[in-house]
Amino acid sequence: MSTAITGVHASGESEIRSKYPSIAASGLGRLLGSLYETIPFRIWGIKLSYLIFVLPTAPLGVLLYVVAKLTGERYVLTNRSIQRWAVIGAKQFQSLALTDVADIEYVQQPGQEYFHAGDLILLNSKGDPLMKVSGVKDADIFRQIIEKVRDARVGTELSLEAIAARA
Repeated sequence: MSTAITGVHASGESEIRSKYPSIAASGLGRLLGSLYETIPFRIWGIKLSYLIFVLPTAPLGVLLYVVAKLTGERYVLTNRSIQRWAVIGAKQFQSLALTDVADIEYVQQPGQEYFHAGDLILLNSKGDPLMKVSGVKDADIFRQIIEKVRDARVGTELSLEAIAARA
């Protein structure tokens, strides 16, 4: 049977997007990002702090990246929930139904700007935090995707309830 969106079914859960945090999720990564943004003066269009600090600290950045890929977590958005998983293995830390998410707050901590990353805080209808999506690249775009999927999920559930009420 053909579906409107390939691989997505109203009755099942299908993965839509996975996001891996950048090194901006860690305190040391944010410290590097802050260091890289310290001197705004530009030479040939490049910030002086990039020229001075990025190359000498590159091995540390690579190490942080490798550690994050081996021991970190990833975020999986499905048509029904957003989940936190271990990067390696099949361990799920948290699953949150999209219908429980009333609002999503976008926060860019100091040091995340360099990595074009930010944090998303998923809130319930009372404004209480339910989950934090830390240090993901292009977090504002991911926020918009989550909101669109959530709105589609809520609309689908309302439609299914209306259909069931008619029967």
